[in-house]
Amino acid sequence: MDALPVKEETGLDYASKVMMKDLDGNLLPVMHACGHDIHIVAGLGAAWALAKNKSEWQGTYIAFFQPGEEIAAGAKAMLDDGLLEKIPHPEIALAQHVLTDPYAGQVGALGGPFLSSAASLKITIHGKGAHGSMPHLSIDPIVIGSAIVSKLQTIVAREVDPFKFAVVSVGSFQAGLKANIIPDTASLLLNIRTYDENVQEQLITSIKRIVKAECLAGGAHKNLTLKSMILIP
Repeated sequence: MDALPVKEETGLDYASKVMMKDLDGNLLPVMHACGHDIHIVAGLGAAWALAKNKSEWQGTYIAFFQPGEEIAAGAKAMLDDGLLEKIPHPEIALAQHVLTDPYAGQVGALGGPFLSSAASLKITIHGKGAHGSMPHLSIDPIVIGSAIVSKLQTIVAREVDPFKFAVVSVGSFQAGLKANIIPDTASLLLNIRTYDENVQEQLITSIKRIVKAECLAGGAHKNLTLKSMILIP
């Protein structure tokens, strides 16, 4: 569940061989790059251990397995299905996530915030296509997009308080199909990480400002679209 479009290169017998189609119908290999399969095994293992050792604790233990985490849809779907009406109100909730450190078999704990919130945004730059031999007839969304990517890196470096945590990443830049054709549009997929909702809002505001300014500078401001895809508080 929740596999990502990453090829598993472990060489192990049980390495993922599953393929998925992207929006254009191309087949891509997928794997559990975020460790969601380990999360399920650990959750089942905890439930098994508690069930086998009831004399060591008391109360009611409820194990949750959230689907659709990568698209921020699983928890909402569970709530929409009436989850809160189906279970007693919990007195304590425990949540864990696997990491590469500490080593396998060890458990780590840390005071204060540790794993960040996440938000994803999609930017579509609407330029004007032309033949590569006549660039003066175009509004090149690739050039504008490249400027946006570079400028976005200044947000954390120059706008966010150094004592606060923030990350801005561009994970996808899609534009054009031919070497000699300047495309009409370019699309960027962004992911941001923070510990603080106010910082998250600051990043989104800065991203919108930079995108609009670069599109205005490049002449592609008329039909710009920028929307939030996923917001995980």
